[in-house]
Amino acid sequence: MSNNVLTPKPCRIISINKESNSEYTFRVETDIVPEHGQFLQLSIPKIGEAPISVSGFGDGYLDFTIRSVGKVTDAIFNLQPGDTLFLRGAYGIGWPVEKFKDKNIVIVAGGTGVAPVRSMINKFYNTPNYVKSLNLIFGFKNESGILFKSELDLWKETFNTIYTLDSGVKEGWETGLVTTHLEKLPLDRFDDNYEVIIVGPPIMMHFTALEFLKLGVPEEKIWVSFERKMSCAVGKCGHCRIDETYVCLEGPVFNYTKAKTLLD
Repeated sequence: MSNNVLTPKPCRIISINKESNSEYTFRVETDIVPEHGQFLQLSIPKIGEAPISVSGFGDGYLDFTIRSVGKVTDAIFNLQPGDTLFLRGAYGIGWPVEKFKDKNIVIVAGGTGVAPVRSMINKFYNTPNYVKSLNLIFGFKNESGILFKSELDLWKETFNTIYTLDSGVKEGWETGLVTTHLEKLPLDRFDDNYEVIIVGPPIMMHFTALEFLKLGVPEEKIWVSFERKMSCAVGKCGHCRIDETYVCLEGPVFNYTKAKTLLD
């Protein structure tokens, strides 16, 4: 068996959980152990491959929460439990989890942007006192697009949460874009001992970061994750290159001091 980093390994799909009409979570049997925030290349022979961030992992499995948006993901959506999916990875730089220890952590995520932070949030949930406090602001377009419903309820019991819908009304939820709720965060009570994480579409990350800067958050306390543009995952194809930066090698997690030059 080749140890080539580019050789995909066949892995069995254990289960498929329908999160919404266009997003499913695939649990795949594998002994790969990633870091929180890393991604893998998922492929189907003769169809192609796609970079997908890890939304969860445990003993002998990885979770991938996938949105059906193209040829490869559409083909993955046609698979059933017991079918084979090919994986290679894990790749990239994940979240600096050690740096977050004993700090007040703020996570702002939109839509499928919750997926790349899900495993880290569950780590904080399962390791009480790892962080000083966890403050979540999650936004979804509407009620039908809400992901990880049961976990959102669990996290709400333990952490400071604001869940919001861009449009529509839901009991216990706010309405409006995530940026309209940032000023509710008790940043002044964190005594400078905090870090901010933003994940979502590039335009959402751009404007959310600008709002945090207006609230006095230093650039070096802001972290983002880039989902887009990656192709080969090993810095060879140049597809994800933005100026001199290869997102697949230096990311997907970036500090904002670097990310501000990459966000459109």
